[in-house]
Amino acid sequence: MNTRRRLTGVVISNKMQKTVVVEVSRTYIHQLYKKVVRSKRRFMAHDELNCQIGDQVRIVESRPLSRRKRWVVEAIVRHQVGVEAPNLAQGGGA
Repeated sequence: MNTRRRLTGVVISNKMQKTVVVEVSRTYIHQLYKKVVRSKRRFMAHDELNCQIGDQVRIVESRPLSRRKRWVVEAIVRHQVGVEAPNLAQGGGA
C-alpha cells in the first residue's frame, strides 16, 4: 500500500470532460466550545469511471493533472439510487 491520501466524498458536478467535483465533508467537535462543527471541501478529480451526480466515490492523491486537478477517482463506493439522467434521444433535454 502506498502513502497517498484517500478521501471519500460525493460527486456534485460532472459537467466537464473526464473531471468531476467531489465534496468531502467532515464533522468534528470544537475544542473550546464543544459544539459539533460540519465542514466541507471541494476537490476536482480526474474521472475515468464515468461517475454520476450523487455517487459516493473514493479519491486518491496524484501528480498535478491541471491547474486545479490533483486527485483521481479510485473507486465508486456507492451509486446514487433513483436519479436518472435525462434521455436526450427521446427529446427529454432542452
